[in-house]
Amino acid sequence: MINLLTIDGAEQIAQGAENPAVNTTVTETAENLSISFWDLFMSGGWLMWVLVALAAVMIFIFVERFIAIRRATRIDKNFMNRIRDFILEGNINAATDLCRRTDSPIARMVEKGIERIGRPMGDIQTAIENVANVEVAKMETGLPWLASISGGAPMIGFLGTVVGMVQVFIGMSANQSGGIELSQLSEGMYVAMVTTVGGLIVGIPAYFAHNYLVARVEKMIFRMEATTIAFMDILNQPVQK
Repeated sequence: MINLLTIDGAEQIAQGAENPAVNTTVTETAENLSISFWDLFMSGGWLMWVLVALAAVMIFIFVERFIAIRRATRIDKNFMNRIRDFILEGNINAATDLCRRTDSPIARMVEKGIERIGRPMGDIQTAIENVANVEVAKMETGLPWLASISGGAPMIGFLGTVVGMVQVFIGMSANQSGGIELSQLSEGMYVAMVTTVGGLIVGIPAYFAHNYLVARVEKMIFRMEATTIAFMDILNQPVQK
């Protein structure tokens, strides 16, 4: 039987090569089998709309947090040098005014420390650390959502896979003839595969976006800690007269 099938297949290929009409039919069939992106999207079912919503939230959070963190990290390199000069000269008002004119977490930390000048050093450092914790919490706003999307989107895709396979088995069990038709399998397999791909397309960028923003925040935390140490060193220096 294998030899007969091979011979028949070879004859069909030869006929296709000799007869242009056969080649045209094959080409038209291949074109009919092509599917647009929209049809592919719709074949994934209602879970694809959930993934679209998660993708929109992911993009919004990343862009908003990227701009906010970038703005927070911008500060004049000579900021602490000017603060040092003002404090050592005893010009506390000028130092406070400089902090208020500088929109940065570091400036707000230093301003709180300047307001506590004259109190014990431990109290000053505690006040600065409290402001730092608040500023870090502000920068991390929305990052848990990114982490949830990076883990939840692939799980939603996996849910679509399970739903698609359930549809396949339901279609198979409903077929009383006992045969399996490809048309019955294709719908469930589309749901299974498309939702899996969609979940990964949303989850992978969310994962990298979350880690990138976390790294930016950690870098800013290091700068804030270094600024706290530098400010405490300034307070320990003698005031110029």
